[in-house]
Amino acid sequence: MSDGSNLPDDVSTLPAGSPLTRAALEIDEYAATLGWDLPARLFALVDSAALRKADPRIAKQLGLADSTEPGLTPVEQDELPAGMELDKFLGTIAWPDAVAGCALVVERLMLPPGAEQSRPRNASDAQLAEWVANHPKREEVRITAAVLRDGSKEIALRLRSKDVAREVLTGPDLVPGLTEALLATFV
Repeated sequence: MSDGSNLPDDVSTLPAGSPLTRAALEIDEYAATLGWDLPARLFALVDSAALRKADPRIAKQLGLADSTEPGLTPVEQDELPAGMELDKFLGTIAWPDAVAGCALVVERLMLPPGAEQSRPRNASDAQLAEWVANHPKREEVRITAAVLRDGSKEIALRLRSKDVAREVLTGPDLVPGLTEALLATFV
């Protein structure tokens, strides 16, 4: 587990919103600094006030010691196991009580609405993946899915073709399957 110190220090340029939205956007901005074509990244979300109280030394390292703002502190976890399917990996996670939520950053290809009408029938998973990869209207996206134990969820979605912070889409239901899989890690 990293100490999270490689996350952006100044997120004042991020739009206001709930602590979960701010955490998702902060992680999206961090991922943007790393570039594209990277493996998935997992983050624990820790209540910033609880972290300041429980471990002032780490809070100071993360620049949280002088703050009284409520919020969530993302802490990047170790790399996901190479070659393991994401849904199987998520099924192996158990979070300690100190973790208020979690977030996952993944890159995927998405198709526009209506593209499914031309989907090949009876195609295998490999054939469908090839069809999506070669579709002329495909979009490469980076999805930052964030959830809290209480069921709250948020998505920050960045299109590679519009790779700037002001173009990031947010909403709790943009990728419901992914947020549900993350929520299941708290059951």
